[in-house]
Amino acid sequence: MTRTQPPQQISDAERLAWLRLARTEHLSAAAADQLLARYPSAIEALATLPELVSKRRGGKRPVVPPEDMARAELDRINRHGAHLVVRGEARYPEILRQIDGAPIVLTVIGNPALLSRPGIGIVGSRNASVNGQRFAGEISRDLGQAGLTITSGLALGIDGRAHEAALATGTIAVLAGGANVIYPRQHTKLYEQIAEQGAIVSERPWGAEPMGKMFPHRNRIISGLSLGVVVVEAARRSGTLITATRAVEQNREVFAVPGFPYDPRSSGANHLLRQGAVLTETADDVLDVIRPMMADPAAALEKYRPDNFMQSDAPLFQSTARDIEDHDFIEETDSAPMSLEDDQIILNALSSSPTAVDELIRVCNLSAPKVATILTELELTGQVVRHPGNMVARVGSS
Repeated sequence: MTRTQPPQQISDAERLAWLRLARTEHLSAAAADQLLARYPSAIEALATLPELVSKRRGGKRPVVPPEDMARAELDRINRHGAHLVVRGEARYPEILRQIDGAPIVLTVIGNPALLSRPGIGIVGSRNASVNGQRFAGEISRDLGQAGLTITSGLALGIDGRAHEAALATGTIAVLAGGANVIYPRQHTKLYEQIAEQGAIVSERPWGAEPMGKMFPHRNRIISGLSLGVVVVEAARRSGTLITATRAVEQNREVFAVPGFPYDPRSSGANHLLRQGAVLTETADDVLDVIRPMMADPAAALEKYRPDNFMQSDAPLFQSTARDIEDHDFIEETDSAPMSLEDDQIILNALSSSPTAVDELIRVCNLSAPKVATILTELELTGQVVRHPGNMVARVGSS
């Protein structure tokens, strides 16, 4: 199948028209897709929109922002050395362009070329165990060294560790707020490192604060930029499962790291494995599937259909995602940070798999004497158990 290549260069007026379409209120992704497929340029699509709106009956009518408002946003993006990448130009990532409801525009801080390199998404629990974070770092490093860009959401836990391990080889952070809005604030230094060495990406307006309902939209971009998604620790009802669902809908492969049955952070990944996700214990498990696609990701994904997920599984995934989005999806906020006692910090970092005490000290950012005292107390109360080699594990509970 021959793909029509978008132009290498577009005019300033055309870029501005794309931005105005992206910021049009009450214009659904499906309607935008139909409009852009019908007209050869965003300028023509934008010019036709008022006539189409006048014929609309019922529902909220799309409202196109004034040109000066869009120009002001574009000026802010340019002043900060960022890039507005639009769907109608060649540097927009082709594999993202292929998905339904692809973002009309992307604001990129850093290197836009990273978005078109073959990549893999790595996502998981914010409240990740020490072992989960260590695994995320190791597989991110190994996949990066194999030539894959690591894409994630800059969240605490698994996302952050995956980004850190891939700074040297290339990593993309997709945000739910504006590209210049650092979230969570605990990752300010990491954000700055990614902006310098990788790419920060957002479809939201410059300066927009993150809102809970936008995180599922962010997740579709993580999977859309990736040849597949690796899930490392995830609860059954979590934003990570939404990312996996979007990956299935986009014909991406889903990889899942198995976890201990008594640890609720493993329930989502184990659920994915039961549904057909690729069991993942090393980077080679991912590369065995992904490597044949790396030469031409867009061409490979046009005809790729994961054969491990049955077609009948899709409604189950979509139902799970809708349930999470409609009722239970709550993203942590910086405005009211949760304060944890030191013993709870240590318990949250542990799982039923043994963890080295030295690693626990590093991840929890507590002194060695403090950790030793707390571990003794937790052992006496039956909450942790010691293992040979100065290792400890949380006592599992069903």
